[in-house]
Amino acid sequence: MYIVQIAAECAPVVKAGGLGDVVYGLSRELSLQGHTVEIILPKYDCMRYDHIWGLHEAYQDLLVPWYDGVISCTVHCGWVHGQLCFFVEPHSADNFFNRGTYYGCKDDNMRFAFFSKAALEFLLRTNKRPDILHCHDWQTGLVPVLLYEIYKWHGMTNQRVCYTIHNFKHQGIAGAEMLTATGLNNEAYYFEYDRLRDNFNPFVLNFMKGGIVYSNFVTTVSPHHAWEAHHGELGYGLGHTLHLHQHKFGGILNGIDYEFWNPESDRYLSAHYSKDDLTGKAANKKDLQARLWLEAGNKPLIAYIGRLDDQKGMHLVHHAMYYALQRNAQFVLLGSATEPGINQWFWHEKRFLNENPNVHLEIGFNEELSHLIYAGADLIVVPSNFEPCGLTQMIGFKYGTVPIVRGVGGLVNTVFDRDYDQTHLPEERNGYVFYQTDDSALESAMDRAIGLWEKYPDEFKKLIVQGMNYDYSWNHPGKDYLEIYELIRHK
Repeated sequence: MYIVQIAAECAPVVKAGGLGDVVYGLSRELSLQGHTVEIILPKYDCMRYDHIWGLHEAYQDLLVPWYDGVISCTVHCGWVHGQLCFFVEPHSADNFFNRGTYYGCKDDNMRFAFFSKAALEFLLRTNKRPDILHCHDWQTGLVPVLLYEIYKWHGMTNQRVCYTIHNFKHQGIAGAEMLTATGLNNEAYYFEYDRLRDNFNPFVLNFMKGGIVYSNFVTTVSPHHAWEAHHGELGYGLGHTLHLHQHKFGGILNGIDYEFWNPESDRYLSAHYSKDDLTGKAANKKDLQARLWLEAGNKPLIAYIGRLDDQKGMHLVHHAMYYALQRNAQFVLLGSATEPGINQWFWHEKRFLNENPNVHLEIGFNEELSHLIYAGADLIVVPSNFEPCGLTQMIGFKYGTVPIVRGVGGLVNTVFDRDYDQTHLPEERNGYVFYQTDDSALESAMDRAIGLWEKYPDEFKKLIVQGMNYDYSWNHPGKDYLEIYELIRHK
């Protein structure tokens, strides 16, 4: 099968969050299963060019219709850790992707509307006719709209679209100007409720809604989050649209790349280990304590790795830190803040706790350090307000680090409480789960986890191994996506 991924990110060359990991990991898995996979990305000026091999011009002077004229683009080609990627570079006074950032510009909607148009124009002009276009998040929500309203009539009649939503909170909003720019034009037609009109603001168009309406199948990144988005508040206003299209909507759990996340071969660790021999995990704990100037000794070490963002339950992360210290445990945090207020809050805590030998806050992100924390920590907290999938707990399992999570989204699909889960046998349980958003709920789960570590070390080791037994690689979701591709190919 010939599959083209169209996305705003692909790790490690363009990565702002989990989207980049998914695009790369899924593409690699599909390639390993014998399929032809190509990835189309914007050519940002701030990409990690050191991760691209053999970058060269693949198509010069691609003329992309835009408003009443055209914008000339150069499409570059290169290999990102084995995956063939095309990078679209517009030559325009708008400087769409020469901003020193991936997102956060006032005209993000028009930047990615142009990218969607350019990606399809590139496929059309190069006579590429993939079986499947796999688009991701609001940035490419217009791809199926443009395909079925314009490009279908210019020779792209057999292409089918799978559309994956990673975060319903950001949907992409634009006015009628977007229709003029992209050539869709017919304002009355697209402002109809069953097409692109936003469900709550009748004066704007919604990119993500367009992706849902026009694609052949819609997925989100875990089965439980699919239920939350359809039936709860986590569809952020798109629940009714999902209900109307429920026949083509489902959740597929993300995977992680075990080539990159594997304590048996991790290049960032001085001591490797496996579920059959955990000796190296203890060595990594000592390395971590030494590197972060933590007090040496055998105390439970609890970690948080992730964005410092409201989505991640910052009030609970903060409380986990102080409760860990209260319980004579150690706490390590690694993450960068997305909002000034949160950034100031945690920098204040860092300065306040600077001399404490049992806590370290690393404000920012460090890939190498994240691997050592996963390997050296005993427990990892993921107290998210919402979590469409979550990769942290999956990586934690692989590294023998027991997760303490809030029961939302993909965390429900992956973490099964050691004491209370009724759907899995005791030998299949792998962590601790709490459901409320208050401090007491978090403390209850942490208390059980720390208590097991302190009083029943053999049982704790058994729980570690049970988590390491789970396979959250891309193997299973890769097969699930292939089944969807086959389904929509023949419709």
